[in-house]
Amino acid sequence: MRSTEKGFALVIVIWVLTLLTIMAGSFSLTMRREISAISTIKNNAASLAAAETGLAVVQQMLLLEDELQRWRGDGSIYQIRFGEAEIRVRLFAENGKIDLNAADEILLTTLCSAIVPDLEQQQALVSAILDWRDEDDLVRVNGAEKDEYAEAGLSYSPANKNFQLLEELQMVLGMNEEVFARMRPLVTVYSGQKDVSLDVAPKEVLRVLSSLDDEALNEYLAQRKESNELQLSPPPFPDTQALGSNNKEPGAGVYTVIAQASLDGDVGSGIIVTMKQAEQNRQRLPFQILDWHEMHYGTSLFDDEMNPYLITEQNGSE
Repeated sequence: MRSTEKGFALVIVIWVLTLLTIMAGSFSLTMRREISAISTIKNNAASLAAAETGLAVVQQMLLLEDELQRWRGDGSIYQIRFGEAEIRVRLFAENGKIDLNAADEILLTTLCSAIVPDLEQQQALVSAILDWRDEDDLVRVNGAEKDEYAEAGLSYSPANKNFQLLEELQMVLGMNEEVFARMRPLVTVYSGQKDVSLDVAPKEVLRVLSSLDDEALNEYLAQRKESNELQLSPPPFPDTQALGSNNKEPGAGVYTVIAQASLDGDVGSGIIVTMKQAEQNRQRLPFQILDWHEMHYGTSLFDDEMNPYLITEQNGSE
């Protein structure tokens, strides 16, 4: 009888020890997860703070009196060291993109033909964009106004005014997710100019607006990058028939900045900011923020494919 009781007690002890081991293991796993989560949050906050530092440096460099020393919004990437952080910022001038509100039908057709292969779909999309932004309810050929949106089962109709945000383009009849994704990097609602400034237009826009092949286009971009590094004026665009100009128009002064930081080799999330240079004596702040959001996905500025855009010598910013 005593032997049975001892055996039963041993089983209970083993069961209690097993339970305690499981509980300890579970507690240890929970703690490791919480520590990892806290570390991730901390690193992300540090990366965002460093990225914001990069934005502040960009603003300073854009305000330099010497135009040749200013950072250029042609898609170039500039590198900054701040403490333990390595920061990269990519700068786009909005007047180097196609303005959805100011572009004429020819320019919009050129844009859509580079993205949409079907001719009928191209024409319909161009007309729908023009119908969205004009002030009347008259339907263009292949266009869309209230009745066409209703027939498509949509609960809204064209705004009949300028696009306020790029995301609004997704509401245009005939637009789909794939076309919008390809069009978004090429267009803007902030420049206010009919022409594209070719001297700051990124490669993707230049490919749409000109007849240059990739070899000639890459050669021009290499020359433009070299002029930037040597603080010289950018070379004129070699295709004189391209839809655009080398002249700066009122759209200059609105920029989109992508800023991202690397801490101890780990690249964190960044920020994407669109800002407008304030008119003198009008505001205390030199720039007005038009849009600000975090960058959580997509190509990192630290990826190898971004290296061709990296400015290697610029006022000791390396």
